[in-house]
Amino acid sequence: MSAKEEILGRIRTALADNPHVEPVVRDYRTTSQLSETEVIELLVDRLVDYKAGVDVIEAEQIATHVAAKLATARSVVYPHGLDTGWLQQLPESIERRIDAPGHALDIPVLDETSAVVTSSAVSIAESGTIILDGEPDQGRRAISLVPDHHVCIVPVSTIVQLLPEAMPRMDVTRPQTWISGPSATSDIELERVEGVHGPRTLDVLIVRGL
Repeated sequence: MSAKEEILGRIRTALADNPHVEPVVRDYRTTSQLSETEVIELLVDRLVDYKAGVDVIEAEQIATHVAAKLATARSVVYPHGLDTGWLQQLPESIERRIDAPGHALDIPVLDETSAVVTSSAVSIAESGTIILDGEPDQGRRAISLVPDHHVCIVPVSTIVQLLPEAMPRMDVTRPQTWISGPSATSDIELERVEGVHGPRTLDVLIVRGL
């Protein structure tokens, strides 16, 4: 008997008496009572607590703020569906690298790229979580995980307070990246190490009117 057959046999034995399964009570909150301003303030509070840089701006200020965040960058990668107007104020000295289907940048190139700029799909204020789902303005998971600096555009229209509000907005079959602050972990002695699983620096631009 294989291990698989043994495991399935034990499961069948355990379920032989057809035990009754109680229905799951789903009485948790599914809608927010906060105003738009309160939801933005909550998201900002959580992101700052995670040591992310955060600015709340108007749509016409995106290019200016992106350029300011990337002032010291040597190169930047962006997904093929990103609004290139957001990059128009970058200095000519910053090399721009586009990542597109059929022309995906390899890992060594991404590793030597200073920063990445993406949009985002949904953000959950209560947990301070930004979700990317691989749409053309967000790109492959690799481009948001390998470069050391991530500048993420968060439209106010995509912010919700609660996780149950976020799930219906997403296609759960798409590859997703859930971001709660810059990448960080701690070893057994609780020494914080940044940049292990993703960008060491996260700058979030929360955009009104977008």
